[in-house]
Amino acid sequence: MERLNEVKIEKAVLAGLNADVFTREETATDASLDELEALLETAGGTCAAKLLQNRHAPDPHSFLGEGKAQELKELIENEEADLAIFDNELSPSQIRALEEILGVPVLDRSALILDIFAQRAKTREGRLQVELAQYKYLLPKLSGMGKSMSRLGGGIGTRGPGETKLETDRRHIRERMGRLEQELREVRQVRAVQRRQRQKNSVPVAALVGYTNAGKSTILNALTDAGIPANNRLFDTLDTTTRQLTVSDTLSVLLSDTVGFISKLPHHLVEAFKATLEELSYADLLIHVIDASDPEREEHIRVVEKLISQLAKEDTPVVLCYNKCDLADPAELPRDREAVLLCAKSGEGKQSLLDAIEAHLSKGQRHARFLLPYSMGGQVETLHKTAKVLACDYTERGIEIEVICDAETFGRLGDCLLEELP
Repeated sequence: MERLNEVKIEKAVLAGLNADVFTREETATDASLDELEALLETAGGTCAAKLLQNRHAPDPHSFLGEGKAQELKELIENEEADLAIFDNELSPSQIRALEEILGVPVLDRSALILDIFAQRAKTREGRLQVELAQYKYLLPKLSGMGKSMSRLGGGIGTRGPGETKLETDRRHIRERMGRLEQELREVRQVRAVQRRQRQKNSVPVAALVGYTNAGKSTILNALTDAGIPANNRLFDTLDTTTRQLTVSDTLSVLLSDTVGFISKLPHHLVEAFKATLEELSYADLLIHVIDASDPEREEHIRVVEKLISQLAKEDTPVVLCYNKCDLADPAELPRDREAVLLCAKSGEGKQSLLDAIEAHLSKGQRHARFLLPYSMGGQVETLHKTAKVLACDYTERGIEIEVICDAETFGRLGDCLLEELP
């Protein structure tokens, strides 16, 4: 199948509708069109022009209105653009009508995001998730796809495992979706086994979450030398990466990088990626990575907080980590003492983040030395599994063992306590 780097770079005109009847998530703005341009560049295309229409409600036939649609057509012809991409979600009939008016293929924001995900997914799990999301997006649109149906392998909006199946009937597609969902259930079962093992070993989990391109992968690399790609583009990381992080002499955690969030993230995409995103519901700590230099920072914080409320446990603690502080106006940086200010590329503020992680995850932990009689020798193996053993010495008096443990273990071995350490 042809790729963009083997053909000419596709030019697109971006369009959006700002309608009074739309919700905040449904409407298009100058800022969301700028983000759509960044998404297009991530997909390998280039923006030729942008058009934003303000109306009370979308036109029943042409979405934008006949006059604005003709203006968009002229813009496409003048710029010799290959396609039009809308910032709004479009119905099959709207796509068909717009393609007839404009004379070029039409995509909406969801289709563009799915195209990017199709390029980025590397693991088997990621590819399964993308294919399932594509089918969920395409299935209700098949009867109205119009010219898009004939554009197989033609560039942006046609990539990924789903495109060669578009001519099959709905029954076969549903059967394929059923098989994909079964395979993803098996992936979840494997994750559940791994998770139970982590819980058995008392290894706390911290998850990096945030708006796409906030710098989560860069932070993971800075803290753990993970060596994963960290480029300045949206959705550069799709597949979850987990590495062990030594926070201090007394605390080690598992640190997970997750797929970045974005406004207007298609709901079927969230559904398909639950096998990855469900890690958030088991995390002991969430590190909300925020691009401190982002002009839309507050809006992006709102988007992430909304998704966290849907995906994470209600009482999961959250550390606000403002990354890229070197690029931000110092006057715009938060003054909250709880917020962590960081520049992951230079490492400035790294210790502050480690301190914040330790402050949250070390609560209830006790540092102590015990003297166990040899009749309790089996406790040594138990402590190695459920606590952090710092030293163990077999003496004439018994087994001297220094550990970091939870309050329950501390209480159970209270009769053997030699001293509690700071």
